[in-house]
Amino acid sequence: MAKRSDISEKIDSATGGLRLRRLRQNDWTRRLVRETKVSVDDLIWPIFVRDGDGEDQKVDSMPGVFRLSVARCVDAAKEARDLGIPVIALFPYTEQAQRDERGTEALNEGNLVCTAVRAMKAAVPEVGILCDVALDPYTSHGHDGILRGDCIDNDESVEVLCQQALVQAQAGCDIIGPSDMMDGRVACIRSALDGAGLRDTLIMSYAAKYASAFYGPFRDAVGSGGMLKGDKRTYQMDYHNGDEAIREAELDIAEGADMIMVKPGMPYLDIVSRLAREFEMPTFAYQTSGEYSMIMAAAGNGWIDGERAMMESITGFKRAGAAGVLSYFSPRVARKLREG
Repeated sequence: MAKRSDISEKIDSATGGLRLRRLRQNDWTRRLVRETKVSVDDLIWPIFVRDGDGEDQKVDSMPGVFRLSVARCVDAAKEARDLGIPVIALFPYTEQAQRDERGTEALNEGNLVCTAVRAMKAAVPEVGILCDVALDPYTSHGHDGILRGDCIDNDESVEVLCQQALVQAQAGCDIIGPSDMMDGRVACIRSALDGAGLRDTLIMSYAAKYASAFYGPFRDAVGSGGMLKGDKRTYQMDYHNGDEAIREAELDIAEGADMIMVKPGMPYLDIVSRLAREFEMPTFAYQTSGEYSMIMAAAGNGWIDGERAMMESITGFKRAGAAGVLSYFSPRVARKLREG
């Protein structure tokens, strides 16, 4: 058996005397040389608003996530302010009776989203609000646009989406987030906003939104679970493709997007990295409902350390180049960061 000194000589000879473990041996050295750091400033907190008052409604497929009344959304905005979270993303739970083929409730100036936006901005104006622009929370068929037969009509859908963006921005929304993946929608929405004197309203484009299996719990949360007719592969991206994401992002940037997003997040860190490097503009990742629920389910069964997995996943987005992350973990991450 070789002596320890012989092994040490061989290692030092092979590495030139460099021992990378020296920088890992203490907490203070690890913190000193840490390449990627997560801040509360990196977080966007998605929440779900529902009609009525009373207690928060559990989303069974998303442990720890609830549908909130408008009043409770105001409370969430205050919590975000107190935790230092810059932005809340708002999504509606729409009852079946309010849904139709064209998603007309999306254009109602008094709909849940617009009502919640007004209340939140009146109470906590310093917290930004991002609103989703897509028709799937409002349509009876569960698609993001206008259905003609078995196909989504791109141009007619864009016309409706522009009206949806306008009512949200006029209610006080700070960031419009088109998630529908219709061609040309960013240019048309930018034109509509500018034409209405809303030039300061930002657009965060879902530039690379993939047709993914990771959206199931979200559909439950907004009330569209089980009602989707067909699938969304004719307009959301094929998950086999990477170069196509570059083309999508390039178009959205040229059309006037201020920020771009990749959705889902964890299975697409390569796309996050490519877009961030290629365009050098704010690039965000959405840690989707399915990603969140997987971590929560594994943690709930004692298979993983949930807190560590949460922080590791958020750090992974930042390491890939994301400027920020939309995550249902946001308030928990913010509290964890505050604890140090």
